[in-house]
Amino acid sequence: MRYAICNETFEGWEHARVCDFVAETGYTGLELAPFTLAPLITDVSAERRNEIRKQAESAGLSIIGLHWLLAKTQGYMITSPDFETRKRTGEYLVQLIRACRDFGGDILVLGSPMQRKIPEGYSRDQAEDFAVATLAQVIPELEKSQVYLCLEPLAPTEADFMQTAAEGLKIRDRLEHPRVQLHLDVKAMSSEIQPVPGVVRQFHTWMKHFHANDANKRGPGFGEVDFVPIFQALKDTQYPGWVSVEVFDYTPDPETIARESIRYMRECEARVV
Repeated sequence: MRYAICNETFEGWEHARVCDFVAETGYTGLELAPFTLAPLITDVSAERRNEIRKQAESAGLSIIGLHWLLAKTQGYMITSPDFETRKRTGEYLVQLIRACRDFGGDILVLGSPMQRKIPEGYSRDQAEDFAVATLAQVIPELEKSQVYLCLEPLAPTEADFMQTAAEGLKIRDRLEHPRVQLHLDVKAMSSEIQPVPGVVRQFHTWMKHFHANDANKRGPGFGEVDFVPIFQALKDTQYPGWVSVEVFDYTPDPETIARESIRYMRECEARVV
């Protein structure tokens, strides 16, 4: 397995410090949340992007991509019925693609539940039409930058749109482009009808990225989810990508989260046949 961790875990830390600690703990990848760098990705200069990349590489890390793409922003919505809002959102996603390339990554995880709601007075199918129209705008830049847009299904407790892997795949199929794939997350998959390993096996063909966490929003090994059968499914389906730790409960502290998550995952991986 190739292990990465998301940088917002280390709130308030300087980027260089994050890189050094993450590398020392055994991870080889780092995933960035844009809001940890600046209010908008366009506020991060070319010089700063280069510095961020070099600091990671100096520590022996790869910046694998970006997630929480639209979090803590205003005026963006992929499911908006308003053409100008969709256009503006598409243009900002293009800027995120370019930033991802500048950092050396090739993955964008589209979660951001607040920016993909079903608009009041509209149906789920209409929201899907709006989302497809928004995302279709970015395909030329995905091709140019060689970046993947990974659609992230989220649990009904988190989002009212694209709540299952099947719904994510439907949107992916409508966009019909190899640079648009699925992202699967253990916490989110825990709300699916079938067990997490079954979701992995069913949708592995389209899964480009994977987040490791527990259903309780903490790190792997900090709850009841057994990762051995999950890792078995990843191995059996020959998943080639990253396993990236993303948590939403930052207790007890970043250091413990990072250390214990990778210790537990390695322990589970060793038990896979």
